[in-house]
Amino acid sequence: MLISLQNIHFEYGARVIVADASWPIMPGERIGLIGLNGTGKSTLLHIINGDYRVSAGSVDRAKNLTIGFFNQDLLSLETEASILSVAMTAFDKVIQLEKEIEAITNTLASGENETLLHLFSDKLHELEALDGYHIRHRSEAILEGLGFSTQDLSRPYHEFSGGWRMRVLLAKMILQQPDLLMLDEPTNHLDLPSIEWLERYLVHYQGSVIIVSHDRYFLDRMVTKIVELYQEQLHLYSGNYSFYEQEKLLRREGQKRAYDNQQEYIRQQERFIERFRSKATKAAQAQSALKRLDKMERIEEVDRGAARIRISFSVEKIPGKMLCTLKGISKQFGEIRVLDQADAEIARGDKIALIGANGKGKSTLLRIIAGTEPCSGERKPGHQVVTSFYAQHQLEALHLENNVLDELKGCGSGKTEQELRNLLGCFLFSGDDVFKKIRILSGGEKARVALAKTIISRANFLLLDEPTNHLDMNSVEMLIGALHQYEGSYILVSHDRYFVQQTANRIWEIMDGRIIDFQGSFAEWETWKASKTPNPEEKMFPPEGKTAVPAPEISRDVVLPFADLNKGATKGLRDTKKELQKQQRIFQDLENRMTKMQAEKASLESILATPGIYADKQRFLECESRYQVVLSTLETANREFELVFERILNLESSTLPGELPVH
Repeated sequence: MLISLQNIHFEYGARVIVADASWPIMPGERIGLIGLNGTGKSTLLHIINGDYRVSAGSVDRAKNLTIGFFNQDLLSLETEASILSVAMTAFDKVIQLEKEIEAITNTLASGENETLLHLFSDKLHELEALDGYHIRHRSEAILEGLGFSTQDLSRPYHEFSGGWRMRVLLAKMILQQPDLLMLDEPTNHLDLPSIEWLERYLVHYQGSVIIVSHDRYFLDRMVTKIVELYQEQLHLYSGNYSFYEQEKLLRREGQKRAYDNQQEYIRQQERFIERFRSKATKAAQAQSALKRLDKMERIEEVDRGAARIRISFSVEKIPGKMLCTLKGISKQFGEIRVLDQADAEIARGDKIALIGANGKGKSTLLRIIAGTEPCSGERKPGHQVVTSFYAQHQLEALHLENNVLDELKGCGSGKTEQELRNLLGCFLFSGDDVFKKIRILSGGEKARVALAKTIISRANFLLLDEPTNHLDMNSVEMLIGALHQYEGSYILVSHDRYFVQQTANRIWEIMDGRIIDFQGSFAEWETWKASKTPNPEEKMFPPEGKTAVPAPEISRDVVLPFADLNKGATKGLRDTKKELQKQQRIFQDLENRMTKMQAEKASLESILATPGIYADKQRFLECESRYQVVLSTLETANREFELVFERILNLESSTLPGELPVH
C-alpha cells in the first residue's frame, strides 16, 4: 500500500471537507478523483501530498514514497532558463553528478590521482545506472509529445503563456516518474493530440496515478477506479467513469430505500412514544423506544445534487439555406501559413466541430467566418444570418462596472429576472454571486458570463471557441442539452471529446492549410482517422534507434550482455525472478480475496443500516457476528498484503534495471 487515509477529518475554515473518511491507495492504480466544484478535490490532493495536516485520523505513507503533484500553483515559477532546462530539472541527481564528473575531469587534467580515478569511475558507473546519458533525449521526446516543436525547446520559459508553461511543468513531473503521480485538471491546457499522447503515456506508466478532471473521455480511458468526494465522505467505485455513473445510480436507489425505510420506522416509534409515554403501564417501553431512537445511526438522505435547470436558446429569424461560403481562403502570420486556398460551406442545420492541434488556425478560421479577421479569398455570408461569437477575446466586451445579473439584463433578451438567475445558476453563479461586479471576477468567471450572454443572444448561428472551459460536468451536460434543443446552426472548437461527440454532426480538421470535412460524429471520425493513419502505439514505441517516449525499462538487447558476463549472477537472477513471480501470485490472490471481502463487508453494512433488521433478533445477531468475522479477516489480510508488497519491492530492487514485473 502506497498511502492509507484512515478515518481522516479535515476542515477548511468553518467548512468540513471530509469527515471520518478512509482511502487506501495501492501500487499501479489509476484513480479518478471526482466531485462537484467546490467540494474539496484539490484540497484532498494537498492532504495526500502532506501540504495540509488533518485534524483527526491518520495519513500513512510507504517508506521512501515519491509523489509528483501537478497543479495550478506551480505557475508561480519564474525563470530565464529554456523550457528544456526546466523540464530537465526533473533529473537533479543526474545534473549534480555531471557537475561532479566535470570537476573531477578538470582536476585530473593537471595530473593523475589514483583516488580521483577510482572516484571518477564510480561516478560514471552511477551516472550510467541512472540512465544519465539519455535524459536530454527523453526530455525532448516528452516536450514534443506535449505539443512543443523542436525549435521551441531552446526558447526561454518566461516567453510562454500560462497554458504552455503548464505543459512544461507537466513534462517535468512525468520525467520524475514518482511512485504516485497526482494530476489536477491536466487536460485543461492541452490540445487534442497532446491529450491523446498523454493517455497513451499514462497507460504504460509504472507508478500509481490520481487524476482530477472534468474530461469524461479522459477518465473513461485512463482510470480503473473512481473515488467520489460526496457528502464529506469518500466513495470508492472499481471501474471507469461510465461504470461509476451506473453504479452510483444503483447505490443512490439503495440508499433512498434504506432512508425511506428508516424514516418510516422512526415515525412509527415516535407515534408509539407519543401515545404511551404518559401511561404508567407503557412508560418503560416508551422510554426504551426513545433510547433506541437516540442511539440509532441515521442514514443520510440522498442528495438531489445540482438542480437540472434546462437552458434554452431563442432564435429570432430563420436564415437562408446557406449560412456562409468560403472560397480560396488564405491566411498567414509572418512565415506561418495557416490556410491555403481553403474552401468550405456551412448549411442551415449544420452542427460542426472544428478540431485539431493548437496553432493550426482553428480560432483564426472562426474569426474569418465571423468576418472579423481579414484574409485573401472570398467569404460570402448567407441571408438573414444573425451571428453570436463566443471566445476568450469577447471578455473584453463585458461592462466592468455592471454586476453579473445586470450584464445579462442589458442584452435585451426579454427574459425575466428569475429566468436569468436560473440560467446563471447553470453557469455556477448561485445566490448573491449574481450581484458580483464584473471587474472583480476571475478569468474563468468572466468567461462563464460571456457564454451566458451568447446563449440569450437570439442568434441563429453560433461560433463557440472552447465553450466548456471553466464548466463542471453538470454544467457541460446542461449546455449539451441546450444545443440539442437549439434550432440554429453552430461551429464549435473544443478539446472535450465527450462534448464534441454529443453535439456535432460534422467534423472539420485543418490539415496543410485546407479544411478536411467529415460528415459524421466524432466517434465515426476517429474510426475513419485510425484507418488512414499508422498505429498511434508506434509513436509511443517507435522502431529501434528512435525512442519518442522515455521507456520505463531497458531493452533486452542491453540487458542480456550484462547477464552473460557472470553466469553465477544470471542463476541468482533467475532464482530471484522465480521468487518474485511466486510473491506476485500471492499478492494477486490476496488482492482478489480482499476485494470479495470488501464487497461482503459493504453488503453487510447495507443490511445492518436497514431498520427492519432490528425487528428480527436472530437475523441481526447472525449479520453482526458475520460482520465481525469479516472485519477480523480483512485486518489479517491487510497485514499480510503489506508484508507481501514489501517482499515484492525488495525482490524488484534485486533484479536488473528494466526487468520489472508485470502487475
